[in-house]
Amino acid sequence: MSDAPADGETSPRPAAGGLGGIFIRGLLMGAADVVPGVSGGTIAFITGIYDRLLGALSAFGLPALRLLLAGRWGEAFRHVDGAFLLVLLAGIATSVATLAHLIGWLLEAHPVLLWAFFFGLIAGSALWLLRRVPHWNGAIALALAGGLIAAAVISLSPAVRLDGGAAGLFFAGFLAICAMILPGVSGSFILVLLGMYDRVLAAVESFDAVALGLFAAGAACGLLTFSRFLHWLLHRFHGPCMGLLTGFLAGSLLAVWPWKLAAEGGQALPVLPGAWAAAQGAAPQLLPSFLLMAAGAALVWQLERRWGDPGT
Repeated sequence: MSDAPADGETSPRPAAGGLGGIFIRGLLMGAADVVPGVSGGTIAFITGIYDRLLGALSAFGLPALRLLLAGRWGEAFRHVDGAFLLVLLAGIATSVATLAHLIGWLLEAHPVLLWAFFFGLIAGSALWLLRRVPHWNGAIALALAGGLIAAAVISLSPAVRLDGGAAGLFFAGFLAICAMILPGVSGSFILVLLGMYDRVLAAVESFDAVALGLFAAGAACGLLTFSRFLHWLLHRFHGPCMGLLTGFLAGSLLAVWPWKLAAEGGQALPVLPGAWAAAQGAAPQLLPSFLLMAAGAALVWQLERRWGDPGT
């Protein structure tokens, strides 16, 4: 993984399939981050633009600011790979704006089937990330176990109910965007754990400019403070980082298990389909659920086959 451009460098980065391909990747990343399933960062990793994305985000710093203050706007735009970021963000925004309504309806009308699809997405992504670990050693194994245990504990704990006001929206945006750019952690999953998923989804559906502005401000701060650190961390400790992220992703399967029942603490605990059916008085929809799990996992692997880049 290469570092961000040195001070004053403005050389263009690889085309990554042209602007059309970048826009499609943005659509896929946006779709991933609307749902508490596979993360946008995982999509970027699978489709071969992850290093370029982190490099572009890491380029926002003093060199870019100096270029702007000197009136060299074109050079500043190229320094941060502006064309790439604008097209990618346009794809993400398009996907979020068009899918939020659909996802909200599906969560109300067909929750078991939708969560089954999310489960397949996460399972497929965890297996894919497992393959990306370059070699195994004690540190990577411990990181994998640590991520697995941490995610399982979080998934089985009551959701943290943040205040839906300005501070809560800003903090949710900060944490969600940090998760979004991590390959293996879903920004929407973090919103679910914070109890802010419904609040943010409703703001997107109703185009609540104030709420979305606060969320976006938190996300912008998260990007500027976290992307450079992540770029360095993955470059220096790639194996343990990938082990940790894979463990966290695998542990999060408990949070998206389709058959869950409410417990006394307010959390939804995973149960066997038969127990869920008996408690709910409804069919567990086993066959369509397992088919959707398989479809979600197959989609991740198809993306890797279509756009995967071994050098990413």
